[in-house]
Amino acid sequence: MYKPLADRMRPTSLDDVVGQEEILGKNGLLRRIIEAGTATNMILFGPPGSGKTTIANIIADRTKRRLYKLNATTASISDIKDIISEVDTLMAPGGILLYLDEIQYFNKRQQQSLLEFIENGKIVLIASTTENPYFYVYGAILSRSTVFEFKPVPPSEIEKVVIRAAKVLEKDLGAEISFEDGVVKQIALRSGGDVRKAINAVELLAGAAKVEDGKVLITSEDAALVAQRSAMRFDKDGDSHYDLLSAFQKSIRGSDPDAAIHYLARLLEGGDLPSACRRLLVCAAEDVGLAYPQAMPIVVACVNAALQVGLPEAQIPLAEAVILCATAPKSNSAVEAISRATADIRRGKAGEVPPHLRDSHYNGAKELGIGIEYKYPHSFPNHYVQQQYLPDELTGTTYYVYGDNKNEQAFKAYWDRIKPAKNEGEEQQLD
Repeated sequence: MYKPLADRMRPTSLDDVVGQEEILGKNGLLRRIIEAGTATNMILFGPPGSGKTTIANIIADRTKRRLYKLNATTASISDIKDIISEVDTLMAPGGILLYLDEIQYFNKRQQQSLLEFIENGKIVLIASTTENPYFYVYGAILSRSTVFEFKPVPPSEIEKVVIRAAKVLEKDLGAEISFEDGVVKQIALRSGGDVRKAINAVELLAGAAKVEDGKVLITSEDAALVAQRSAMRFDKDGDSHYDLLSAFQKSIRGSDPDAAIHYLARLLEGGDLPSACRRLLVCAAEDVGLAYPQAMPIVVACVNAALQVGLPEAQIPLAEAVILCATAPKSNSAVEAISRATADIRRGKAGEVPPHLRDSHYNGAKELGIGIEYKYPHSFPNHYVQQQYLPDELTGTTYYVYGDNKNEQAFKAYWDRIKPAKNEGEEQQLD
C-alpha cells in the first residue's frame, strides 16, 4: 500500500525534528516537558508542515498513553463520545492522549464537551491549529492548556530534509538522485517553511524524472514548475492575511517603500486585489493625510485603473501608488482630530447646534430666532469672520492640531496672520 514519503520520513525522536529551536532545542521548554514524560494539555499553533503532528506522536510514545486522532474539520460530538467511552477501560488503562487537529473548526459546544475529562486528567488534549488560538479556542480550554508557537522551518534546515528525502527515494528507485546546482536551495526556499511540502516536491520530481544509466537528475526548470508560488502562505480569511495587510500599511506608514512593495506583491500573488486597494486608500488618508493631500486623488486614480485592468497589470498602478504613499511626507492630524471629536460625542459631549448656524430656509425661522445672527464669511476681509461654531458646551475645544509638516505649517502660518484680526476690531463687513 502506498504511503507518502513525508509520512515515512516522519521523525520518531526529538533529535530528528528540524526547526523549532526555541521550544525544542537543548534547553527548550517543550523538549524538557516531553523528555520528562509529563502529560499536559497543549495547543500547538503554527503553519502547516512545521512539526505539530510529529510532536504529538512523540509525546504519545513518551507518555505511554493511547493516542487518538481527530480532525476537527470532519469530527463530530459522537466521535468525541466514542473516545470518552474508552476512558478507564482496558483499551486505555493509562489514560487517553487526544490529538485534535485544526481545533479552530470545533464550535464552542464541541470544545466544551472535552472540559470535564481534561479537568480530571483522564484525557490529555494536544490540539493543533494554523490560526491564532486566542481568537479561535474557547477560553476554558485555553486556561487549561499551554500554548506553544511553531514557526515556519528555516530554509537551511529544509535543505537537509530535501537531501535526506533524496537518499530515501534512491532506495525506492534503485537509482542515484542528483540535483542541478541551486535546486536543493530552490526547493527549500519555495516550500515556505513547510517541511511536508518540500518532501512532497522531491518525491514528485524524482518520480517524474527519467532514469538514465541508473541516475536521476532533478532540474531547476522542473523544480520551478512544481514549487511555483508555494513559498507564499495566504488565506483570505486567516491570520496570515490580516498580518500581511497590517505589515503592508505599517510599512507605508513607516516610509519604507521596499517593504511596502514586498507586501503588496504578496497580497497580489494571493489574488487579493480588493484588500490591497482598500488598504491603500486608507493609507492615503490616514498616514499621508494633510502632509500631502494630493496623494488621495492620485491613489484613487491608481486604484480605479487597477480595478479596471485587473491582475496582473493592476500591479503597475498600485506599485506607483504604494511608492508615492511610502515616500510622501506623513501626517495623522486628521485621524487624531476625528478621533478626539468622536471620543467627546461618545462621552455625551455634543450639545445643541448654535441658533445662528441652524437651517433657516423655512417660514417662521426668524420668529424662532434661527439664523438671524449668522455672519457670511465671504462678505468679510480674507473670507473670514470670528463667530461661534461649536455648541456652547464645547466652546474653546480644540480637535485639530496642525501637523509639523511643511504643508500644514503653511496653512497654520496663513491663519495665524488672518485670525488675530478678531481681537483688533477688524470685522469690517465688505460693501
